[in-house]
Amino acid sequence: MGMSSDGLWETGTYWHLETRPDELEQLDDPQLRACAPMIDVKLKSSTFQTLVHGDAKLANFCFSTEESGVAAVDFQYVGGGCGMKDLAYFVGSCFRDQEAEEREEEILNLYFKELSSFMEAFDRGICMQDLEADWRSLYRVAWADFHRFMKGWSPGHWKLSDYSERITREVTNSLKEVGTE
Repeated sequence: MGMSSDGLWETGTYWHLETRPDELEQLDDPQLRACAPMIDVKLKSSTFQTLVHGDAKLANFCFSTEESGVAAVDFQYVGGGCGMKDLAYFVGSCFRDQEAEEREEEILNLYFKELSSFMEAFDRGICMQDLEADWRSLYRVAWADFHRFMKGWSPGHWKLSDYSERITREVTNSLKEVGTE
């Protein structure tokens, strides 16, 4: 948290907007295309930047048989960013449409409980309440960011679910409202 990304990707993840102009051009969703830069800015504007794995899908984690240990692999997209990018991508790789929606609050609560314990142990001087408020508000923004990439890259992909579409519409509608005020 708060560490420099020197020597890593300036922006972590393989789907961030600057690296995906072709997918943005292919995107057959004018509202999402128009809002993509605002989504990107919103994620980059988070007060709490960290190092993100960048490809935090289930296949890139190894779990012990006792379920007490986990290791991450495939760090080729590590760089700076909002931690919600990894979480949204990970959740989307673990759960299908309905289960992701039903378990969203449970997952966020567990994530922030564990993050709080970790942050307390390392005493980074970060107000956990502020971090949680900021990142909770960005979870769906990060989800919409990945949805934007998928929709331009592989329009028929199974991850482009009704849930993802609803989240993305909520995010783009809220950004449009802010833009018109």
